[in-house]
Amino acid sequence: MKRRSFLSGLAGATAAPLLPRLAAAAPAPIALGLDNFAVRAMGWKAPELIKYAAAQKCDVLLISDLDAVGPLGDAELREVRRQADAAGISLYVGSWSICPTSKAFKPTWGTAEEHVRLGLRVARALGSPVFRVVLGNMEDRKTPGGIRARMADTLAVIRACRRDILASGVRLALENHAGDLHSWELRALIDEAGHDLVGANLDTGNAFWTLEDPMDVLETLGSVALCSSLRDAMVWESPEGATMQWTAAGEGLLDWRAVADRWRALCPRTPVIIETISGNPRTFAYRQPGFWDHYERRPEKLARFEALAKRGQPIAPFKAPAGPEGRAATQNFQRAELERSLAFLRTSVGLGRRA
Repeated sequence: MKRRSFLSGLAGATAAPLLPRLAAAAPAPIALGLDNFAVRAMGWKAPELIKYAAAQKCDVLLISDLDAVGPLGDAELREVRRQADAAGISLYVGSWSICPTSKAFKPTWGTAEEHVRLGLRVARALGSPVFRVVLGNMEDRKTPGGIRARMADTLAVIRACRRDILASGVRLALENHAGDLHSWELRALIDEAGHDLVGANLDTGNAFWTLEDPMDVLETLGSVALCSSLRDAMVWESPEGATMQWTAAGEGLLDWRAVADRWRALCPRTPVIIETISGNPRTFAYRQPGFWDHYERRPEKLARFEALAKRGQPIAPFKAPAGPEGRAATQNFQRAELERSLAFLRTSVGLGRRA
Protein backbone atom coordinates (compact mmCIF):
# COMPACT_ATOMS: atom_id res chain seq x y z
CA MET A 1 0.00 0.00 0.00
CA LYS A 2 1.30 3.47 -0.89
CA ARG A 3 2.11 5.70 2.07
CA ARG A 4 -0.40 8.36 0.97
CA SER A 5 -3.19 5.77 0.72
CA PHE A 6 -2.29 4.35 4.12
CA LEU A 7 -2.40 7.77 5.84
CA SER A 8 -5.67 8.63 4.12
CA GLY A 9 -7.22 5.39 5.28
CA LEU A 10 -5.87 5.86 8.81
CA ALA A 11 -7.30 9.37 9.00
CA GLY A 12 -10.71 8.15 7.89
CA ALA A 13 -10.64 5.24 10.31
CA THR A 14 -9.75 7.41 13.29
CA ALA A 15 -11.94 10.41 12.48
CA ALA A 16 -15.18 8.54 11.85
CA PRO A 17 -15.59 7.19 15.41
CA LEU A 18 -14.81 10.64 16.81
CA LEU A 19 -17.55 12.46 14.93
CA PRO A 20 -20.50 11.12 16.98
CA ARG A 21 -18.64 11.86 20.20
CA LEU A 22 -17.85 15.42 19.13
CA ALA A 23 -21.46 15.99 18.12
CA ALA A 24 -22.71 14.60 21.42
CA ALA A 25 -20.36 16.89 23.35
CA ALA A 26 -21.83 20.06 21.83
CA PRO A 27 -24.20 21.61 24.41
CA ALA A 28 -27.81 22.19 23.43
CA PRO A 29 -28.69 25.88 23.03
CA ILE A 30 -30.44 27.46 26.00
CA ALA A 31 -34.16 27.85 25.40
CA LEU A 32 -35.37 31.44 25.10
CA GLY A 33 -38.85 32.70 25.88
CA LEU A 34 -41.06 35.48 27.15
CA ASP A 35 -43.11 36.16 30.26
CA ASN A 36 -46.57 37.49 29.41
CA PHE A 37 -46.16 40.21 32.06
CA ALA A 38 -43.73 41.91 29.68
CA VAL A 39 -46.66 42.70 27.36
CA ARG A 40 -49.37 42.94 30.01
CA ALA A 41 -50.84 46.10 28.46
CA MET A 42 -51.98 44.02 25.49
CA GLY A 43 -54.51 42.19 27.67
CA TRP A 44 -53.90 38.96 25.77
CA LYS A 45 -55.03 35.51 26.90
CA ALA A 46 -53.29 32.23 26.13
CA PRO A 47 -54.24 31.89 22.43
CA GLU A 48 -52.97 35.37 21.54
CA LEU A 49 -49.87 34.93 23.71
CA ILE A 50 -49.00 31.65 21.99
CA LYS A 51 -49.31 33.25 18.55
CA TYR A 52 -47.16 36.18 19.65
CA ALA A 53 -44.49 33.91 21.21
CA ALA A 54 -44.34 31.86 18.01
CA ALA A 55 -44.04 35.03 15.89
CA GLN A 56 -41.09 36.08 18.07
CA LYS A 57 -39.46 32.65 17.52
CA CYS A 58 -39.62 31.83 21.21
CA ASP A 59 -39.12 28.33 22.55
CA VAL A 60 -41.00 28.97 25.78
CA LEU A 61 -43.94 31.03 27.02
CA LEU A 62 -44.42 31.72 30.73
CA ILE A 63 -48.00 32.73 31.52
CA SER A 64 -47.28 34.09 34.97
CA ASP A 65 -50.87 34.92 35.94
CA LEU A 66 -53.73 32.40 35.97
CA ASP A 67 -56.10 35.11 34.73
CA ALA A 68 -54.05 35.38 31.55
CA VAL A 69 -54.50 31.68 30.80
CA GLY A 70 -58.22 32.17 30.23
CA PRO A 71 -60.91 29.67 31.30
CA LEU A 72 -59.45 26.96 33.52
CA GLY A 73 -61.79 24.09 32.66
CA ASP A 74 -60.21 20.82 31.57
CA ALA A 75 -61.44 21.10 27.98
CA GLU A 76 -60.24 24.69 27.64
CA LEU A 77 -56.82 23.81 29.05
CA ARG A 78 -56.48 20.89 26.64
CA GLU A 79 -57.17 23.25 23.76
CA VAL A 80 -54.54 25.72 24.97
CA ARG A 81 -52.00 22.92 25.19
CA ARG A 82 -52.93 21.74 21.69
CA GLN A 83 -52.35 25.24 20.34
CA ALA A 84 -48.98 25.50 22.06
CA ASP A 85 -47.89 22.09 20.80
CA ALA A 86 -48.90 23.01 17.26
CA ALA A 87 -46.85 26.21 17.52
CA GLY A 88 -43.83 24.41 19.00
CA ILE A 89 -44.06 26.41 22.24
CA SER A 90 -43.35 24.90 25.66
CA LEU A 91 -45.71 26.35 28.25
CA TYR A 92 -44.79 27.36 31.77
CA VAL A 93 -47.48 28.67 34.12
CA GLY A 94 -47.56 30.72 37.29
CA SER A 95 -49.44 32.89 39.74
CA TRP A 96 -48.72 35.14 42.69
CA SER A 97 -48.49 34.97 46.49
CA ILE A 98 -48.98 31.67 48.31
CA CYS A 99 -48.13 33.15 51.72
CA PRO A 100 -51.44 33.64 53.58
CA THR A 101 -50.00 36.37 55.81
CA SER A 102 -48.31 38.34 53.02
CA LYS A 103 -49.44 41.86 52.21
CA ALA A 104 -49.63 40.63 48.61
CA PHE A 105 -51.85 37.60 49.22
CA LYS A 106 -55.32 37.74 47.68
CA PRO A 107 -58.05 35.15 48.19
CA THR A 108 -58.94 35.18 44.48
CA TRP A 109 -58.15 31.49 44.19
CA GLY A 110 -59.23 30.46 47.71
CA THR A 111 -56.88 29.69 50.55
CA ALA A 112 -53.14 29.49 49.98
CA GLU A 113 -53.34 25.69 49.82
CA GLU A 114 -56.27 25.82 47.39
CA HIS A 115 -54.29 28.27 45.26
CA VAL A 116 -51.34 25.86 45.09
CA ARG A 117 -53.55 22.88 44.23
CA LEU A 118 -55.32 24.82 41.48
CA GLY A 119 -51.99 25.90 40.02
CA LEU A 120 -50.71 22.33 40.05
CA ARG A 121 -53.78 21.16 38.14
CA VAL A 122 -53.44 23.91 35.54
CA ALA A 123 -49.70 23.33 35.18
CA ARG A 124 -50.14 19.61 34.70
CA ALA A 125 -52.88 20.11 32.11
CA LEU A 126 -50.69 22.54 30.14
CA GLY A 127 -47.58 20.39 30.37
CA SER A 128 -45.75 22.96 32.48
CA PRO A 129 -42.99 21.44 34.64
CA VAL A 130 -43.48 24.19 37.23
CA PHE A 131 -46.04 26.35 38.93
CA ARG A 132 -44.31 29.69 39.48
CA VAL A 133 -45.29 31.46 42.72
CA VAL A 134 -44.07 34.23 45.02
CA LEU A 135 -44.01 34.88 48.74
CA GLY A 136 -45.01 38.53 48.52
CA ASN A 137 -43.18 41.85 48.30
CA MET A 138 -40.89 44.18 50.24
CA GLU A 139 -43.70 45.34 52.54
CA ASP A 140 -43.71 41.87 54.11
CA ARG A 141 -40.33 42.64 55.63
CA LYS A 142 -42.09 45.22 57.85
CA THR A 143 -44.84 42.91 59.12
CA PRO A 144 -44.88 41.36 62.63
CA GLY A 145 -42.08 38.80 62.83
CA GLY A 146 -40.49 40.20 59.68
CA ILE A 147 -39.63 38.21 56.59
CA ARG A 148 -38.60 35.15 58.62
CA ALA A 149 -42.16 34.78 59.88
CA ARG A 150 -43.50 35.05 56.33
CA MET A 151 -40.97 32.44 55.20
CA ALA A 152 -42.22 30.09 57.92
CA ASP A 153 -45.83 30.63 56.84
CA THR A 154 -44.92 29.92 53.21
CA LEU A 155 -43.05 26.79 54.21
CA ALA A 156 -46.11 25.57 56.12
CA VAL A 157 -48.25 25.93 52.97
CA ILE A 158 -45.73 24.01 50.88
CA ARG A 159 -45.58 21.21 53.44
CA ALA A 160 -49.37 21.04 53.62
CA CYS A 161 -49.40 20.51 49.84
CA ARG A 162 -46.50 18.06 49.75
CA ARG A 163 -48.56 15.06 48.67
CA ASP A 164 -50.31 17.08 45.95
CA ILE A 165 -47.02 18.43 44.59
CA LEU A 166 -45.41 15.01 44.39
CA ALA A 167 -48.50 13.43 42.81
CA SER A 168 -48.72 16.15 40.14
CA GLY A 169 -45.16 15.77 38.87
CA VAL A 170 -44.99 19.59 38.92
CA ARG A 171 -42.65 21.54 41.18
CA LEU A 172 -43.17 25.00 42.64
CA ALA A 173 -40.82 27.68 41.30
CA LEU A 174 -40.58 30.32 44.02
CA GLU A 175 -39.38 33.74 42.85
CA ASN A 176 -37.17 36.35 44.48
CA HIS A 177 -39.92 38.93 44.07
CA ALA A 178 -40.22 42.69 44.58
CA GLY A 179 -37.78 42.90 47.48
CA ASP A 180 -39.38 40.15 49.55
CA LEU A 181 -36.40 37.78 49.78
CA HIS A 182 -32.66 38.13 49.49
CA SER A 183 -31.29 35.38 47.27
CA TRP A 184 -29.76 33.63 50.29
CA GLU A 185 -33.09 33.75 52.12
CA LEU A 186 -34.87 32.22 49.15
CA ARG A 187 -32.19 29.53 48.88
CA ALA A 188 -32.61 28.71 52.56
CA LEU A 189 -36.38 28.38 52.11
CA ILE A 190 -35.97 26.13 49.06
CA ASP A 191 -33.43 23.94 50.85
CA GLU A 192 -35.70 23.64 53.89
CA ALA A 193 -38.77 22.78 51.81
CA GLY A 194 -36.89 20.21 49.74
CA HIS A 195 -35.74 20.24 46.14
CA ASP A 196 -38.28 17.56 45.26
CA LEU A 197 -41.00 20.14 45.93
CA VAL A 198 -39.53 23.56 45.22
CA GLY A 199 -36.94 25.30 43.09
CA ALA A 200 -36.34 28.92 42.14
CA ASN A 201 -37.86 31.23 39.59
CA LEU A 202 -34.75 33.33 39.18
CA ASP A 203 -35.32 37.05 38.59
CA THR A 204 -32.27 39.16 37.77
CA GLY A 205 -34.26 42.40 37.77
CA ASN A 206 -35.52 41.86 41.29
CA ALA A 207 -31.93 41.45 42.52
CA PHE A 208 -31.71 45.24 42.58
CA TRP A 209 -34.64 45.46 45.02
CA THR A 210 -32.55 43.65 47.62
CA LEU A 211 -29.34 45.56 46.74
CA GLU A 212 -27.68 42.55 45.14
CA ASP A 213 -25.57 42.12 42.04
CA PRO A 214 -27.59 39.88 39.68
CA MET A 215 -24.52 37.67 39.17
CA ASP A 216 -24.49 36.98 42.93
CA VAL A 217 -28.16 36.00 42.72
CA LEU A 218 -27.38 33.67 39.83
CA GLU A 219 -24.57 32.03 41.78
CA THR A 220 -26.84 31.50 44.79
CA LEU A 221 -29.95 30.30 42.98
CA GLY A 222 -28.70 28.97 39.66
CA SER A 223 -28.27 25.37 40.73
CA VAL A 224 -31.91 25.22 41.94
CA ALA A 225 -33.44 27.39 39.18
CA LEU A 226 -36.39 25.74 37.43
CA CYS A 227 -37.72 28.81 35.65
CA SER A 228 -36.79 32.47 35.19
CA SER A 229 -38.04 36.01 34.69
CA LEU A 230 -35.02 37.98 33.54
CA ARG A 231 -34.38 41.58 32.57
CA ASP A 232 -31.60 44.12 32.52
CA ALA A 233 -31.34 47.28 34.63
CA MET A 234 -29.50 50.54 35.01
CA VAL A 235 -28.60 51.66 38.54
CA TRP A 236 -26.90 54.87 39.62
CA GLU A 237 -25.92 56.59 42.85
CA SER A 238 -28.32 59.03 44.47
CA PRO A 239 -28.13 61.03 47.73
CA GLU A 240 -30.36 58.53 49.57
CA GLY A 241 -28.60 55.46 48.21
CA ALA A 242 -29.25 54.32 44.65
CA THR A 243 -31.87 54.65 41.94
CA MET A 244 -32.70 51.78 39.63
CA GLN A 245 -34.64 51.49 36.39
CA TRP A 246 -35.16 48.29 34.42
CA THR A 247 -34.24 48.27 30.75
CA ALA A 248 -34.31 46.08 27.67
CA ALA A 249 -31.63 43.37 27.64
CA GLY A 250 -28.30 44.77 26.50
CA GLU A 251 -29.18 48.33 27.50
CA GLY A 252 -28.37 48.12 31.21
CA LEU A 253 -25.44 46.93 33.31
CA LEU A 254 -25.75 43.16 33.01
CA ASP A 255 -23.03 41.28 31.18
CA TRP A 256 -25.32 38.87 29.33
CA ARG A 257 -22.48 36.80 27.92
CA ALA A 258 -21.24 36.18 31.46
CA VAL A 259 -24.81 35.37 32.51
CA ALA A 260 -25.10 32.87 29.64
CA ASP A 261 -21.78 31.22 30.52
CA ARG A 262 -22.78 30.69 34.15
CA TRP A 263 -26.29 29.65 33.09
CA ARG A 264 -24.82 26.86 30.94
CA ALA A 265 -22.78 25.68 33.93
CA LEU A 266 -25.48 25.97 36.61
CA CYS A 267 -28.86 25.36 34.96
CA PRO A 268 -28.51 24.63 31.22
CA ARG A 269 -31.95 23.00 30.96
CA THR A 270 -33.72 25.97 32.51
CA PRO A 271 -35.11 28.43 29.94
CA VAL A 272 -34.11 32.07 29.84
CA ILE A 273 -37.47 33.83 29.98
CA ILE A 274 -37.57 37.60 29.49
CA GLU A 275 -39.85 39.81 31.58
CA THR A 276 -39.12 43.41 30.64
CA ILE A 277 -40.78 45.95 32.97
CA SER A 278 -38.97 49.05 31.77
CA GLY A 279 -39.50 52.74 32.24
CA ASN A 280 -40.14 53.37 35.96
CA PRO A 281 -37.26 54.46 38.24
CA ARG A 282 -37.23 53.44 41.90
CA THR A 283 -34.95 54.80 44.64
CA PHE A 284 -33.67 52.64 47.49
CA ALA A 285 -32.72 54.79 50.47
CA TYR A 286 -30.25 52.34 51.98
CA ARG A 287 -28.07 55.15 53.35
CA GLN A 288 -30.91 56.00 55.74
CA PRO A 289 -30.52 54.08 59.04
CA GLY A 290 -34.09 52.81 59.12
CA PHE A 291 -33.68 50.89 55.89
CA TRP A 292 -31.55 48.23 57.56
CA ASP A 293 -34.21 47.55 60.18
CA HIS A 294 -35.85 45.34 57.56
CA TYR A 295 -32.99 44.05 55.43
CA GLU A 296 -29.94 41.97 56.27
CA ARG A 297 -26.73 43.88 55.66
CA ARG A 298 -23.99 41.79 54.09
CA PRO A 299 -21.14 44.20 53.34
CA GLU A 300 -19.52 42.07 50.63
CA LYS A 301 -22.84 41.79 48.74
CA LEU A 302 -23.60 45.50 49.13
CA ALA A 303 -20.10 46.37 47.85
CA ARG A 304 -20.77 44.51 44.59
CA PHE A 305 -24.09 46.31 44.19
CA GLU A 306 -22.44 49.67 44.85
CA ALA A 307 -19.79 48.90 42.25
CA LEU A 308 -22.59 48.55 39.70
CA ALA A 309 -24.13 51.86 40.80
CA LYS A 310 -20.81 53.63 40.31
CA ARG A 311 -20.73 52.43 36.71
CA GLY A 312 -24.32 53.41 35.98
CA GLN A 313 -25.85 56.67 34.86
CA PRO A 314 -29.35 58.17 35.05
CA ILE A 315 -31.74 57.37 32.23
CA ALA A 316 -35.02 58.99 31.35
CA PRO A 317 -38.24 57.25 32.45
CA PHE A 318 -41.06 56.33 30.12
CA LYS A 319 -44.23 58.37 30.44
CA ALA A 320 -47.27 57.57 28.36
CA PRO A 321 -49.18 60.56 26.99
CA ALA A 322 -52.51 61.45 28.53
CA GLY A 323 -55.70 60.51 26.79
CA PRO A 324 -56.72 57.56 24.66
CA GLU A 325 -53.38 57.43 22.83
CA GLY A 326 -51.66 56.61 26.13
CA ARG A 327 -52.77 52.97 26.07
CA ALA A 328 -51.47 52.45 22.54
CA ALA A 329 -48.18 54.15 23.45
CA THR A 330 -47.76 51.85 26.45
CA GLN A 331 -48.50 48.78 24.36
CA ASN A 332 -45.98 49.84 21.72
CA PHE A 333 -43.36 50.61 24.38
CA GLN A 334 -43.76 47.23 26.10
CA ARG A 335 -43.58 45.29 22.86
CA ALA A 336 -40.53 47.21 21.66
CA GLU A 337 -38.65 46.63 24.94
CA LEU A 338 -39.36 42.90 24.83
CA GLU A 339 -38.64 42.45 21.14
CA ARG A 340 -35.32 44.31 21.34
CA SER A 341 -34.38 42.09 24.28
CA LEU A 342 -35.18 38.86 22.43
CA ALA A 343 -33.34 40.01 19.31
CA PHE A 344 -30.25 41.00 21.31
CA LEU A 345 -30.12 37.73 23.24
CA ARG A 346 -30.60 35.68 20.10
CA THR A 347 -28.11 37.47 17.84
CA SER A 348 -25.49 38.76 20.29
CA VAL A 349 -25.54 36.11 23.01
CA GLY A 350 -26.57 33.01 21.06
CA LEU A 351 -29.62 32.07 23.10
CA GLY A 352 -32.66 30.31 21.68
CA ARG A 353 -33.21 27.08 19.78
CA ARG A 354 -35.07 28.45 16.75
CA ALA A 355 -33.32 29.87 13.73
